[in-house]
Amino acid sequence: MQSPLLSVIMPVFNGEKFLSETIESILNQTFTDFELLILNDNSTDSTQAIIERYQEKDSRIRTIIKESNVGPANLRNEGFSLAKGEYIALMDADDIALPTRFEKQVQVLNTNPEVGVCGTWFTFFGGKKNKTVKQPENHDKIKISFLSSCSIGNPTVMVRKSALKEHRFENQYVPVEDYDLWSRMIFTTNFHIVQESLLRYRQHDSNISKTKIENVNRSVRAVKSNMLKQFGIDSSDTNVDVYLNALTMKRKLTPEEIKNTIKASKFIISQNEKLGNFDKVLLKKQIDSVLLRTVRNAKKHNMSFFNYLKNEEKDLFRQIKFLDKTILFFKCITG
Repeated sequence: MQSPLLSVIMPVFNGEKFLSETIESILNQTFTDFELLILNDNSTDSTQAIIERYQEKDSRIRTIIKESNVGPANLRNEGFSLAKGEYIALMDADDIALPTRFEKQVQVLNTNPEVGVCGTWFTFFGGKKNKTVKQPENHDKIKISFLSSCSIGNPTVMVRKSALKEHRFENQYVPVEDYDLWSRMIFTTNFHIVQESLLRYRQHDSNISKTKIENVNRSVRAVKSNMLKQFGIDSSDTNVDVYLNALTMKRKLTPEEIKNTIKASKFIISQNEKLGNFDKVLLKKQIDSVLLRTVRNAKKHNMSFFNYLKNEEKDLFRQIKFLDKTILFFKCITG
């Protein structure tokens, strides 16, 4: 098969349980001009036999077999280099792509040359409760949302190869290497999220180790710290955590910590006025939302804090809903 429009990259390691269902969801897409590049990460179960069975039936499947385990980030990077298509779609080996996923994403990229990364909504399944994750469609809103979390589902991504360029997943940010990659590309190309759930994202009922949670938190903080550079704030700044609190709500801050957070938020807004890396209205709305929730979830309350908000932060105080303001007042009275 020569020069398909789309290359689908799918790493797999010991995926025999769900692999057939995933492969079939790809081969049964309404859009058919693609290659499926499966990278087998030295699986020890029947993964390779399953791949070969489908490969005999469909010439669009290409396989790379690794002699040692290298991890999904390295495999996806290898897939980027091997991909023949103008567009590249990511897929996990246990998820299910709905039949029109590729068709609708290809249509977005075909008709919007400024868009380099296209995702979709996705729906969790296999756990206790199914839930559809919905993200904003507009590029500026997506960019703002990246300040607090990764706002694109990695296995829903379709990327334009010309926009990808030399960008790659970085192992130092594992297990949130996707957040790192897309948070860098959000400043080099436009993003678009199809406002429809086109992928079923499988949940596994397993306990997450304390070590993994700590690794996630550490890596997420590193990605967010890197994004502060868009405001002229270096990640080595001793006040990084205060700036991060202005962009992502943290519970149980003391009144003094909240005052510092408000001060940091004003600096971020003023820096954006100079640098213009984010939509000014959307950034202000995001920060105000964070501050209001931070005040609501304060660790301590006193009348000095209430009067500070009322007299010195009138714009923020005015946005507190009447009921919340009443509750805040009584909390401050009682201490």
